[in-house]
Amino acid sequence: AGGWSPLVSNKYQWLQIDLGERTEITAVATQGGYGSSDWVTSYLLMFSDSGRNWKQYRQEESIWAFPGNTNADSVVYYKLQHSIKAKFLRFVPLDWNPNGRIGMRIEVYGCTYRSEVVGFDGKSCLIYTLNKKLINALKDVISLKFKTMQSDGILLHREGQNGDHITLELTKGKLSLLINLGDTKTHPSNAQINITLGSLLDDQHWHSVLIEHFNNQVNFTVDKHTHHFHAKGEFSYLDLDYELSFGGIPVPGKSGTLSHRNFHGCFENIYYNGVNIIDLARRH
Repeated sequence: AGGWSPLVSNKYQWLQIDLGERTEITAVATQGGYGSSDWVTSYLLMFSDSGRNWKQYRQEESIWAFPGNTNADSVVYYKLQHSIKAKFLRFVPLDWNPNGRIGMRIEVYGCTYRSEVVGFDGKSCLIYTLNKKLINALKDVISLKFKTMQSDGILLHREGQNGDHITLELTKGKLSLLINLGDTKTHPSNAQINITLGSLLDDQHWHSVLIEHFNNQVNFTVDKHTHHFHAKGEFSYLDLDYELSFGGIPVPGKSGTLSHRNFHGCFENIYYNGVNIIDLARRH
């Protein structure tokens, strides 16, 4: 009665909550055990979609210890610097009142997380044919989240008539953006650009990707790390097909002699210039 208090107070205790569905969590609050000398002075927060595979809440690039309570009844409220999306939460006490035991009452703040998710089996891909009227040759924005246990696979591919192509590929757990300007005679100095970001991205947690292309300025972002670069030459007017392929290259051998693997895992909220691709695929 009066809150959660495990039988033994040590570093191996946690309080786990099932929120019932994926939720966007924006803040947490804690108290000690009601009418007791039991309260937690600092704790870690862990989160998971499955209840099996856990990730620790990080802030300022390090695992974050939350400030807890100094008495049993005052509420300590903490607004998360960045929201987390999860179905399960774990509160892991680090320290507690030396004259009492671990004791917690908690509140979690947030809202239902709306998302469109599609699964790929390593043999499939999702092809989006663009509406030619809506194409803006000077600006492209593509965003998505992915999670996988496979260290290799094609996330995105777009090709032109003359061998130009853009490919986003997971290789050994790292994400590479390859821009190939095809004809080396026309622009030999930068026929190919290959930018690699991230590591251990095959950890079955969600990772976000954003590719922004404006004129010949490209911003490539994986999670919170961005690489800015200029693609010289004709990149802003690439002769690309009106077709984007997610999860693989639709015709084997279409891009020369590439031996790429299709993606095996999940994509969430794929957007191309504001169009919700997964929703579109579901409806049509």
